[in-house]
Amino acid sequence: MQDNSIRNALTIDVEDYFQVSAFAPYIPRDQWNSRECRVERNVERILHMLDDHGTKATFFTLGWIAERYPHLVRRIVDGGHELASHGYGHERASDLSEEAFFRDIDSAKKLLEDLSGHEVKGYRAPSFSISEGNLWAFDCLERAGYRYSSSIYPIKHDHYGMPDAPRFVHQVRDGLLEVPVTTARLFDRNWPASGGGYFRLMPYTMSRWLLQRVNQQDCQSAVFYFHPWEIDEAQPRIDGINAKTRFRHYVNLNKTEARIRRLLADFNWARMDEIFLRVTATKS
Repeated sequence: MQDNSIRNALTIDVEDYFQVSAFAPYIPRDQWNSRECRVERNVERILHMLDDHGTKATFFTLGWIAERYPHLVRRIVDGGHELASHGYGHERASDLSEEAFFRDIDSAKKLLEDLSGHEVKGYRAPSFSISEGNLWAFDCLERAGYRYSSSIYPIKHDHYGMPDAPRFVHQVRDGLLEVPVTTARLFDRNWPASGGGYFRLMPYTMSRWLLQRVNQQDCQSAVFYFHPWEIDEAQPRIDGINAKTRFRHYVNLNKTEARIRRLLADFNWARMDEIFLRVTATKS
């Protein structure tokens, strides 16, 4: 393990392979129920992996998944992990009206709380889809009773991103924090340092170096994320997708679990609420 007392937040976006935004043009929502679901076995693998390393994490969980696999919700909270919201049906916040967005996040929060018996404090927008054009989403999150969001990625990307946003935790409404996923500042630009496809594409040593830089030079906790389908090399392949989407989704799936295990050993990890809400309460 690195000589580093800073705790970083490990987060898992609980959705299945056929629900990713990049597949939306190829898999209509009315086909979701007919697809082979693999999220159950993959979340179980993740829970065992976390147990092996004595690590607690935050699971941003879709209401659609929780409704169909309520025992997974209970497994997450019984394991000492934080249950948080990823909305109900993986609809991008930027594609919804303010009213429809509120219905989505409010219903997801209530469903997750009913199933788990625990307060749901955190929310992450699908595909980091809060940016300059829909900052009203924070008003909705405050109204629904969330205490933090992790919905902004301060990078430039073809599908999401808000490169000029603050890189670290900040208050966006009374009682509501935004905790962006982590970037490293190099050459006057923000670089992705927090997981997803970049983690699968880059050599592990590069990802580790970027996280070390955030811990040691910025003296900040990092927020790292991945999806259950990213450890599932055997997932069904989707026909007809374009070359860019195929590469981004399937690159190095066979290496992801081993890399995550190295990450768990190389850094200190904890739940989002334990890092950011407790720190904020202490400062106040």
